[in-house]
Amino acid sequence: MSFFNIVAASNESTVVAEYTPESARSDAYQSEAELEREFIRILAAQGYEYLDIHTETDLVANLRKQIEQLNQYVFTDSEWEQFFSDCIANNNEGIVEKTRKIQTDHVQVLHRDNGMTKNISLIDKKNIHNNRLQVINQYEVGAADGANHDNRYDVTILVNGLPLIHVELKRRGVAIREAFNQIKRYQRDSFWAGCGLFEYVQIFIISNGTHTKYYSNTTRSSHVKEINEAGRRKSKKTSNSFEFTSFWADGNNKVIADLIDFTRTFLAKHTILNVLVRYCVFTSEDMLMVMRPYQIAATERILSRIEVSTNYKKMGSIDAGGYIWHTTGSGKTLTSFKTAQLASQLPYIDKVLFVVDRKDLDYQTMKEYDRFEKGAANSNKSTAVLQRQLEDTKARIIITTIQKLDNFISKNRGHAVYGKHCVIIFDECHRSQFGDMHAKIVKAFKNYHLFGFTGTPIFAKNAAKGKHLELLTTPQTFGDQLHTYTIVDAINDGNVLPFRIDYVDTVKKKDDIKDKDVRAIDIEKAMGAPERVQEIVKYILDHFDQKTKRSSYYTLKGQRMAGFNSIFAVSSIPVAMKYYTEFKKQLAQQNRQFTVATIFSYVANADDPDDVLGEEGFDTDALDQTSRDFLDSAIRDYNAAFNTNFDTSADKFQNYYKDLSMRVKNREVDLLIVVNMFLTGFDATTLNTLWVDKSLKMHGLIQAYSRTNRILNSVKTYGNIVCFRDLQQATDDAIALFGDKNANGIVLLRSFADYYSGYEDDNGRHHPGYVDLIAKLGSEFPLDAEIVGEHAEKDFIRLFGSILSLRNILSSFDQFEEVQTLAARDLQDYQSRYIDLYDKYRRKDSGEKENINDDIVFEIELIKQVEVNIDYILMLVEKYHDGNCEDKEILSAIRKAVDASIQLRSKKELIEQFISQVNVESSVQGDWRRYVSEQEESDLAEIIATEKLKPEETRKFMENAFRDGAIKTTGTDIDKLMPPVSRFGGGNRSKKKQGIIEKFKAFFEKYFGLGIADFIGS
Repeated sequence: MSFFNIVAASNESTVVAEYTPESARSDAYQSEAELEREFIRILAAQGYEYLDIHTETDLVANLRKQIEQLNQYVFTDSEWEQFFSDCIANNNEGIVEKTRKIQTDHVQVLHRDNGMTKNISLIDKKNIHNNRLQVINQYEVGAADGANHDNRYDVTILVNGLPLIHVELKRRGVAIREAFNQIKRYQRDSFWAGCGLFEYVQIFIISNGTHTKYYSNTTRSSHVKEINEAGRRKSKKTSNSFEFTSFWADGNNKVIADLIDFTRTFLAKHTILNVLVRYCVFTSEDMLMVMRPYQIAATERILSRIEVSTNYKKMGSIDAGGYIWHTTGSGKTLTSFKTAQLASQLPYIDKVLFVVDRKDLDYQTMKEYDRFEKGAANSNKSTAVLQRQLEDTKARIIITTIQKLDNFISKNRGHAVYGKHCVIIFDECHRSQFGDMHAKIVKAFKNYHLFGFTGTPIFAKNAAKGKHLELLTTPQTFGDQLHTYTIVDAINDGNVLPFRIDYVDTVKKKDDIKDKDVRAIDIEKAMGAPERVQEIVKYILDHFDQKTKRSSYYTLKGQRMAGFNSIFAVSSIPVAMKYYTEFKKQLAQQNRQFTVATIFSYVANADDPDDVLGEEGFDTDALDQTSRDFLDSAIRDYNAAFNTNFDTSADKFQNYYKDLSMRVKNREVDLLIVVNMFLTGFDATTLNTLWVDKSLKMHGLIQAYSRTNRILNSVKTYGNIVCFRDLQQATDDAIALFGDKNANGIVLLRSFADYYSGYEDDNGRHHPGYVDLIAKLGSEFPLDAEIVGEHAEKDFIRLFGSILSLRNILSSFDQFEEVQTLAARDLQDYQSRYIDLYDKYRRKDSGEKENINDDIVFEIELIKQVEVNIDYILMLVEKYHDGNCEDKEILSAIRKAVDASIQLRSKKELIEQFISQVNVESSVQGDWRRYVSEQEESDLAEIIATEKLKPEETRKFMENAFRDGAIKTTGTDIDKLMPPVSRFGGGNRSKKKQGIIEKFKAFFEKYFGLGIADFIGS
């Protein structure tokens, strides 16, 4: 019976179908305090109870009262003390453990005074309206609670007394990102303080009144593991990337941005409680993912269709299902997982089948499902395993491939499962193979609901001609379109990146010959000419570093990465072989470190011009002998590069695919040559460039392009497409079909001229160009004048940050090299000033109440990406040495380069001391290595001696830090290095540990990236 409470609650849609904003708006200036008061007033009108709570003592007293009320049980003082210290405010638990308590372990065990036990709920997930919502503001935390600084939080929403939603407000006109930065500081400085109750916050809301966004306590950036900055073990810091914050919207994807409108919708009691208990996923990787509005809307529309069609006995017909059109990269797997999970909990549903159409997609989807919830989905390796699962009443969710389901139906006519009440969900239902097997499935199953997810539906306009059209259009196959979220919606919301397309003309055609007059086979022959292949490979190698931003640096999973990687899509297997051979030849000639790989398999109907992305499985046996031998040879190259052992035999080829997939995602492969593989369903955030030498169109074109536009960080601002064929019309047609006829201005990046010289957008707003910003920089902040005063400093920071953002976009345009208007030396000087201000505002004086860094946004990722490295500095030192140590201009160049680099600033003293020792007798490279090695040993020995650390363990700890690219400050690793605790207590161990962490960080910054930490531990 309890489950029906959930269904009843969900009938009130979480996402409002259509929202009309408040018409009455005041034009008067609104302060932050006034915005806060209005916000709280609306919450109170919506049924939230306002509490005048500003201290932890009052917060804990209210928490006890709320937990008692929820569980209809009154604690004794001793029971509460035990329950609070063990189950709620356990000193050994941080954000991850507390998130798990809300999401999965919300029922805790109380050991009563009488020796009995009782289950105590922290939140009621069966009937959401049993949970009580309260609101507090201006809650204070400070040094007395153990915080690094005194802080006062804006507005916090309590659910059953626990702070589960936190809101940070800025006045209108202030960048919303400043509220985001403030929450980052609270996470670092104080959320963990006192009893650590603010580590229970699941959802953060940031607003400047005009724009409002929300995100989870770990945001959705599991791809980007930033270096851990938290000083305390309990405050395990999670990666927070602003790019992963979300707008709320209505069912038509119309963004609800204004705080008042957001409060009336997202913070309506049934909506926020549904989001908390139904539409969050705590993954096996300890990431909390809060679903976006379009994902929730799609899930609820499917559940509604299941319920309504069941009530009206429509099962087994097209009226019982429908399809979801969510663009590639918008998180369809999470939506389908949540849909499958909730559908499997419906008491009248026997099975949920999640069907994918290729083994590789099966593997990827299985990993995703397993990440969302361990064991939630049972995969299967054979038709026999599938049969066992279909017959097992406990296996509620099953992932299978369409091929295995087809085999099962062929071998098991009249099976009992066909009469069961089944929900069948198809992933990427645009695939051409689907039509051939659809009839079998709908003929066999009698009691089904059929749903499809696709990023690129098949309409009559883009259906393959000459085949069974009625089974190839998505609406005719699945029925109603239940929800739509197009590529235009996704780019507008910042959930995927736009594309930037270069068309590189490689074949000069005669003016009097039109394409239609030339047979396709002749065109392909011309396209595969050795001279053209050679020219294209040269172009790719010449432009590779520029297009993939190899001089740009960022952090990925604790490792420092240089730039991105790419896929090269070619027209056929013979052409793939030609390109791979030519790459090997030119790379050998250049003696260049560069990893190129290839993968392909047999494709049926490879010559069918309509089958633009033919089905590639793992059938290497059907390859002709030449192709298979070549593929084996290419895999041997791969084995040599990565010390693996793959070949084209059935099992090993599948494992090659999986290993290659992983290495592309980890950016270990620079360029991957494919025919059709990896062009659909493959997600790699590090991939930013697609080189294209094949005819693409409609859904195939959008699918292939969309490999490049996954969000990663501020360095990756768009997906790069480089076409060696004229695909301009095909691109325009595809974008018009899957966006709308005016979508080009959103989906495609603007021209070089627009970014360089400025442009007016569709709303009539002027966007200054690069030359305008450089002119403003020179006139307002000349290099020979100081920047005086906080106001001027902030103006400079914003202006130079805008210049960095534009340079980041313009740097991939070939024209930019020719027309840059800022001398390299001047850029370094301005960058030095920018970093000076960053260092100044980053410093926190002990008496400082408010960190000024909340008011400004520094584009540090964009600074880091143009870093000079130590090799460049040593090259200058070598030059200085070769000039008999007399050229002072070189010393000036070294100083400017070091000052303009965030990475090298921490090494400035080291570099300058070394240069002071250089003379005509010096061997620069050897002396530098020896000098740094000695200094490193001396500095580490001093830390060990001063802090009385265990020498061997400390060296091992630092060795691991240099290997991983980060100091590990969470866990007990540092405690193990410290001397034992005195039995008489005292000494303030946590403060001592913090001091050690600071010394380790300074040491790490000084020596990391110099490449000579090998002696540590030896």
